[in-house]
Amino acid sequence: METFQEHYDAMAKAIAKHAPYVDMSVIDRAVEYANEKHKEQKRKDGSPYIIHPLAVAEIVAEIGLDTDAILGALLHDCLEDTDSTFDDITRQFGQTVAELVEGVTKLTRVEYSTLEEQQMENLRKMFMAMSKDIRVILIKIADRLHNTRTMQYQTPAKQISKSMETMDIYAPLAHRLGMQKIKWELEDTSLKYLDPAGYQELTTYLKEHEEEANEFMRSIQSKITTRLSSVGIRCTIYGRIKHIYSIYRKMKAQNKTLDELYDLYAFRVIVDNISDCYNVLGHIHDLFNIVPGRFKDYISTPKPNMYQSLHTTVIGRQGIPFEVQIRTWEMHETAENGIAAHWKYKQGVTEDGKEFDWVRRLLESQQESDAEDYIHSLKVDMFNDEVFVFTPKGKVISLPSGSTPIDFAYAIHSGVGNSMVGAKINNRIANFDTALHNGDICEILTSKTAKGPSRDWLQICKSNQARSKIKQWFKKERREENVLHGRASFEGELRRNMISLSVLQDPEAVAIILRKNSFDQMDDMYAAIGYGGLTAVKAIGRVRDDLLKLLRQPPKETAAPSAAQPAVKQSRHKDSGVIVEGIDSCMIKFSRCCTPVPGDDIIGFVTRGYGVSIHRTDCPNASPERIRQQLGRWVRVEWFVDEGKPFATTLEIDATDRESMLLDLATVFSSAKVRLKEISGKDMPNGKCLFTATFEVKDVSELETIRQKLRNVSGVISVRRGQN
Repeated sequence: METFQEHYDAMAKAIAKHAPYVDMSVIDRAVEYANEKHKEQKRKDGSPYIIHPLAVAEIVAEIGLDTDAILGALLHDCLEDTDSTFDDITRQFGQTVAELVEGVTKLTRVEYSTLEEQQMENLRKMFMAMSKDIRVILIKIADRLHNTRTMQYQTPAKQISKSMETMDIYAPLAHRLGMQKIKWELEDTSLKYLDPAGYQELTTYLKEHEEEANEFMRSIQSKITTRLSSVGIRCTIYGRIKHIYSIYRKMKAQNKTLDELYDLYAFRVIVDNISDCYNVLGHIHDLFNIVPGRFKDYISTPKPNMYQSLHTTVIGRQGIPFEVQIRTWEMHETAENGIAAHWKYKQGVTEDGKEFDWVRRLLESQQESDAEDYIHSLKVDMFNDEVFVFTPKGKVISLPSGSTPIDFAYAIHSGVGNSMVGAKINNRIANFDTALHNGDICEILTSKTAKGPSRDWLQICKSNQARSKIKQWFKKERREENVLHGRASFEGELRRNMISLSVLQDPEAVAIILRKNSFDQMDDMYAAIGYGGLTAVKAIGRVRDDLLKLLRQPPKETAAPSAAQPAVKQSRHKDSGVIVEGIDSCMIKFSRCCTPVPGDDIIGFVTRGYGVSIHRTDCPNASPERIRQQLGRWVRVEWFVDEGKPFATTLEIDATDRESMLLDLATVFSSAKVRLKEISGKDMPNGKCLFTATFEVKDVSELETIRQKLRNVSGVISVRRGQN
């Protein structure tokens, strides 16, 4: 059984070697504090629990992190598993350490079960976005690495579930942060539990061929060393067989046996400077036969995680292909430990901070900060359009940036939002308009006697989902209230437009208002305004000119028709669903450039020989400049909707290129029960594609519903109305 002293000594040795600037006196205080707090707890193998924090601290020290990070590793389970509080840790070790521990605790609470791939990607984003300090993620990865090393003490079911989590979350995170050495160990150990037979087959094969492989690597290493020494290039060379999961993945992907794999062996040549890298490359290509198409220059073009090396694949006289990676020592440190490598250089940061540019690019940070800030508190702002919030049970909810507890409640369920009476954020009572931040734990307080949402919530919430559900509630539950609220809004808008309220007593005016807003009764229109389905501004805008004209007319009994001023005729084209003012009879066609549908604001253009062409008012072909240029040919038009009559329209969909994307998009149209007339796609640069879909809808409301469903398809970037 492992002992406390063995692990303490290993941690102290790692600190002395990789982080010699660390103050051991404060480390010893943290060890004593953690040991006291965990004294009643045991590991699965029966050993004292303190062994785990010591092992995590050792890993954190090995990757070169600082004193606060090592303290955070030693205390990382105290908030979750003991009676320690945030304030306790702050008093003893400072606020930075307490925040690191709290950050790791939040990550520990995440619920992983039955997560689909898209949710896994959301979770990876959340890990990056929620951590104000990147060291939180590094400590959590170290925590998972030690748990993976001791997985043999878990039940078979736990081994499989934890290994899947590691493959889905922690190994990709390690890769994203450039920590290849840890990534390989996480993958290899997880594979042992996910496919024991495959893992055993590989390890057995490699063991049986170990001597043969070692002999091959020694001969290649000797040959390269001899050549480089002869030309005066100082270097360190070592060979290795690629890690087990890398071999396993290639076998599965390429459907090959071990004997058929192309590059089982890899050699690293580490030199002092970049010019030597390219010199070594020339000598390698002189010594061995080049495999065409297998050279990669990651020095001049680094990978997104700022990995740098020259890669080339060659074949020796034995006929065995192998890869050679050539890099400097600093590149090697970055390749092994990624972002963590630069903590080692924090004592010698240059004023311009150029050595940290790769960190800025890696994290795509929107904040401006100097290199010193990046070392001590790297701010991660990769996904500033989303915020990731926990439920009290650890489920992750993704919301638009700036969302409030109202958005959170309706994202869980409309019933939760409708019965909400209060909210807690991180265990503290919060106002409904409090903005949620990445990593917050939000709890919604509900009551069976709740009166439902307030109209003010429509101004507070940020998500369309919440706004839509609130409107639905008012539409269904509060008709009388909606009528009163809507009437007040409508009358207020009449006053703002200098229209007397007496107009509402005129049957002709009321008929105009109802017809142009497509309602049978005024109360129906007021109710729609009350619950938010229609705005008073829009309702008045449709009738303002008609009402003002009506108010200027003399009383009907004294009014007489004038031959000099004939009444303005309106042409109703019920077949087309459009009313054209001022034209008695004409053909109607809907422009293909903007494909308007009922509910869109529209305008008509009198064509030569083809009747009136109907455009959306936001169509580029109906811009104010074009209207001014041909003022006499533009006419006012409005919808005369025949219930059930469909209208053709077009959407353009920007998406990432992936398998089954077209099928997923077509499924949206099928489930919405609309007639899809045509859908096509074309490849765009940078792995993107553009789809164009033409289909039929009844009105703009149905169109917006379909747009929202398309936006929810995995990989869809944007959905916009087609404008050719």
